[in-house]
Amino acid sequence: MSELPPLELRVPATSANLGPGFDSLGLAWDLCDRVRVRVAREYAVEVTGEGAGDVPRGPDHLIIATLLGALRDLGGPVPPAVALEAENAIPHARGLGSSAAAVVAGLLAAWTWARPGRPVDERWLLRRARAVEGHLDNAAPALLGGLTLVVPGEDRVLRLPLDPRVAGAAFVPGDALATRAARGVLPPTVPHTDAAENAGAAGLLVHALAGAPEELLAATRDRLHQPYRAPLMPASAALVERLRDAGAAAVVSGAGPTVVVLGTAAELAGIAPATGFRVRRLRPGPGASVGTPGD
Repeated sequence: MSELPPLELRVPATSANLGPGFDSLGLAWDLCDRVRVRVAREYAVEVTGEGAGDVPRGPDHLIIATLLGALRDLGGPVPPAVALEAENAIPHARGLGSSAAAVVAGLLAAWTWARPGRPVDERWLLRRARAVEGHLDNAAPALLGGLTLVVPGEDRVLRLPLDPRVAGAAFVPGDALATRAARGVLPPTVPHTDAAENAGAAGLLVHALAGAPEELLAATRDRLHQPYRAPLMPASAALVERLRDAGAAAVVSGAGPTVVVLGTAAELAGIAPATGFRVRRLRPGPGASVGTPGD
């Protein structure tokens, strides 16, 4: 297995939903995890940064487990063990796509080892990501970058136009929230009026992000998931309400509890810190990349 080259990967943080685009819209940011994997005689995991003290240290680490499972799916060479080094910049269990970033990293590494020199089959990667994650609203922008739309019922994604003026400010709380818990409070059905309002807002959101950021406040109204999740993250829900009352296009990032404000860089310059939250200024970023160390 020594012929398998060491790999270096970069995978971005993402915000899914963006208000009304539940399970369909996602945006990649310029905040990235950096990962190195290599063949080894025994498993070793070295992690610095976000979540360093909480992640598994062996083959059950999400990146390694995804890598090995994908290699088997591809019929590629499965090494005796893998050594992993990760510099984590994406907060864990905060709604910024940390698990999707890990899954995309493992899948890209597997493809590169199993199909050296061949362009990544995005449909294969998205299908595998859905199998691991259950949905693609974070994995799609993590892979492709920018603004993405997941086609309902399909492992197919469209990359959408994005106005270069659009930026973000993330308010990251100290407390985590598991995606499973956030999904567990969603009702099986919603009122027709709420669904209709969200459909209109999602269409307006695509328009606003493509070239009309002045519409972002109206375009980020949501009635499908944020109201139901508010009791799980009362501080985040209160912050969203306070920011929106002040005219800022604030939404819950993914399943939360991070709050993201969308707008132009000039608009976001005036956003003040909030007690109990770290603030991170963000710009939309490219998708994941893979190469060899030193590239």
